[in-house]
Amino acid sequence: MLHLRVIVPDGRTDTVCEMLARHPGATNVVVLPGAAREPKGDVVMADVAREAANEILEELRRLGIDHDGSIAMERVDLSLSHAAETAEREAPGHGSDAVVWEELDRQTAEDSRLTWSFVAFLALSTQLAAIAALIDSPILIVGAMVLGPEFGTVAAISYGMIFRDVRRIATAARTLAIGFLIAIAITTVCALVSRWIGVIELSELPKERPLTGFVYKPDRWSFIVAILAGAAGVLSLTADKSSALVGAFISVTTVPAAGNIAVGVALRHWNEVGGSALQLAVNVGGMIIAGVVTLLVQKTLWDLVRKRGVRTPAG
Repeated sequence: MLHLRVIVPDGRTDTVCEMLARHPGATNVVVLPGAAREPKGDVVMADVAREAANEILEELRRLGIDHDGSIAMERVDLSLSHAAETAEREAPGHGSDAVVWEELDRQTAEDSRLTWSFVAFLALSTQLAAIAALIDSPILIVGAMVLGPEFGTVAAISYGMIFRDVRRIATAARTLAIGFLIAIAITTVCALVSRWIGVIELSELPKERPLTGFVYKPDRWSFIVAILAGAAGVLSLTADKSSALVGAFISVTTVPAAGNIAVGVALRHWNEVGGSALQLAVNVGGMIIAGVVTLLVQKTLWDLVRKRGVRTPAG
């Protein structure tokens, strides 16, 4: 269930309450007359089945509540209510399959921005990946994958392609490119300094890397894994499954490839630089393709569910 809180301008409260009463996916409606001060109005709260959220948000926006009042929605971790259970049963579809598009829109908009924290996390994860390349450590490779924040920008590009939002695509692509360039540059400088002070030597990068050599040797499996990880990542975002998202992070060789580019440049292993760059491009491209296809399938299936007004198979 989701909890809905709406600040309704004077004169529209009855209309909002009637809309919620008509919808089978809304229940536990509460009205606090005149409770809101900024903006002024009545506060209307309700519990909403996740699968009914899109229709209710569309109705509220049609009434202009997002402009003249306020709409907030948050997840309910525990709901002990027969009325709420009835609303979930009667709303078409399954909550775990539903995509709250407004929520995804806000999330991808936030993830597409170039922020200090994004660059910091990407730089730190790239440096971990560079160390993993130097000592051929798969554990550090996994750690770098988990720490990397780049999947949000990939999801934002996929979302922008589905809804033809050129600005979203451009912003996310810019964030991804600048973020990786800065992370690689920082890691390269660190590797050069380490080489100059004797921490690592010019020949430190192992010629044979049985555990991490895949980082600079892309093949057909690289693209297949990127496709699968991209689909899993988008599904985890839309279904709000953070554990599945971590699994998607661990599957893709983006940050490890960036780290290998940095040490390859610093130690003049140019053959690995080209392979790592191709690995990075293959993984990002595969995830974007998978993200677009996954969101398109979800949107198409959910539109069919809404039109038919029936529950999807439990699976």
